[in-house]
Amino acid sequence: MDNYIVSARKYRPMTFSSVVGQDALTTTLKNAVKSGKLAHAYLFCGPRGVGKTTCARIFAKAINCENPTQDGEACNECESCRAFNEGRSMNIFELDAASNNSVENIKTLMEQTLIPPQTGKYKVFIIDEVHMLSQAAFNAFLKTLEEPPAHVIFILATTEKNKILPTILSRCQIYDFERMTVPEIIHHLEMVAGKEGITYEDEALNVIAEKADGGMRDALSIFDQVSSFCQGHITYDKVLQDLNVLDVDNYFKIIDLSLENKAADIMVLLDNIIQHGFDGSNVINGLASHVRNVMMAKDEQTLPLLEVSEGQREKYKEQAKKCPLPFLYKALRILNECDVQYRQSSNKRLLVELTLIRVAQITQPEDADVPAGGRSPMRLKSLFKKNNVVQPKPAMQVTGTARTLATHKTVKIAPTKAEQKDEPTNAKESVSEEYKPKTATVGPLKSGVTFHLKNIGMTFDDLRRKPKTNDVTEAVKVDEAEAKKVAASKPEAQFTDDDLIREWTAMCNRMPQKFVGLAARMKNLVPAITDYPNIEVVVDNKLLLDQINAISRNIRATMRTKLHNTLIEFTPRLAKQDENQRALTKLEVFDALRKQNPAIEKLRVGLGLELS
Repeated sequence: MDNYIVSARKYRPMTFSSVVGQDALTTTLKNAVKSGKLAHAYLFCGPRGVGKTTCARIFAKAINCENPTQDGEACNECESCRAFNEGRSMNIFELDAASNNSVENIKTLMEQTLIPPQTGKYKVFIIDEVHMLSQAAFNAFLKTLEEPPAHVIFILATTEKNKILPTILSRCQIYDFERMTVPEIIHHLEMVAGKEGITYEDEALNVIAEKADGGMRDALSIFDQVSSFCQGHITYDKVLQDLNVLDVDNYFKIIDLSLENKAADIMVLLDNIIQHGFDGSNVINGLASHVRNVMMAKDEQTLPLLEVSEGQREKYKEQAKKCPLPFLYKALRILNECDVQYRQSSNKRLLVELTLIRVAQITQPEDADVPAGGRSPMRLKSLFKKNNVVQPKPAMQVTGTARTLATHKTVKIAPTKAEQKDEPTNAKESVSEEYKPKTATVGPLKSGVTFHLKNIGMTFDDLRRKPKTNDVTEAVKVDEAEAKKVAASKPEAQFTDDDLIREWTAMCNRMPQKFVGLAARMKNLVPAITDYPNIEVVVDNKLLLDQINAISRNIRATMRTKLHNTLIEFTPRLAKQDENQRALTKLEVFDALRKQNPAIEKLRVGLGLELS
């Protein structure tokens, strides 16, 4: 029985023309051989399995060839070429720096450089994995590398150029080897399969090429493994089974189900994938790559960026027609967030499930119970909805100054003192109205009063610009379409007490250094909305009130800008006797809470927490 030789060694290139995927570098090296313009040191760097050491051997043979061809290749007929091919050349030395990385090894190498070649022109020293040399060995190598004897050429090879000293890099011609593309690897595997008499499916070789990650040596090693498993006929299903690779059809199914908002079916598919031994991280990364490929398939210009077979390319093009670009952008963002959070998550499967649910909800309509403007980006939509019968709404007729629509809330309108004098005695101060087709008439309106019509805020200031009439009913006639139109053009933003306090605190933090004392005292004050959108702050001493009054216009301008409402007025006032209460610190608030509820103190002690 003959000794078996793995494909990576059996089909190792012996000439520059047989090197795959490095045309620019091989052309440069051949031209150097033809012209005789040889440097004294070369550095070949790049990822594993892309031909660094192979090119170094071919180059070393071509340098010493007695009769090189016109295109710079070795003749393979002269004595130097035959000696190299038979492994008995005395002019080419290979050194593994990973196991010979000491100063003594480098000194021994330097001694060998002093002996001229017995046959041929040059002594070529190939040092593989040169980045493994120690710091002292690098320093011992520097002088010889810069000015070696005329008959010596060094060829260094490494996978990690960043670990090599800059003084070494500056003494070498640097050649960066590239990863091989999927089509190049597939073409080479087809050649090897033809010589070995192995039949194959195109999709199977595509999986092998993608698994190799740009390395031809890895591709040939995987090819040998799969060939042994398939026994002469390499099929797509057997390759997936042997390499434990997730079928790309699963990603196509997940995207199709997401477009139909079928989150439950995606959960079943995910469970089946995990049951077959695949990790959640592989699912997320694979799905993100799949979505990226779908996005590339939407445009003919980016279609060449797909490193897949022709059959797979057509499948991507078909799915790209069904996927809108906003869906693909949002899906990529969600999957990227999951990839970032995956390592820190304590429940990784739950994180993957929530991520896939969010992807499935991208095209799902918004829930009717939550306004679109108030939805949190992380809020999950309802997955299962009951088919409720929607009752027809009565026609909307609005007469009078204002009317609440589809609400059970009470609208209170507080007139000013001037308006109270002019207001008729029979005018109503509040209107409480059920959802009934009836008309409500209220007293005179204050400027800036806002009524909410189905979550849409609108003001009646614009309506005051109409010619005044004695009949209030004739002054305001609003239907639903007009109300929405007015609300859409409303320039002022709405804000709450929480928004006000947040911006107040932020303003205090931004105050200049010379106002640091005033800012600290202002943080203890709690502004409040008195007569929307007017703001009031109660101060407990006259000195602080004077200081705030001095900058009140700046405070008002800041609040108008940050809260996006130009109608805001700011009024500081001195506290009355019954309002003069000291503001509690965070520690005092926490002490009060744990006295009321001992469980809070027990939780603090159990977790070893301290209030900062």
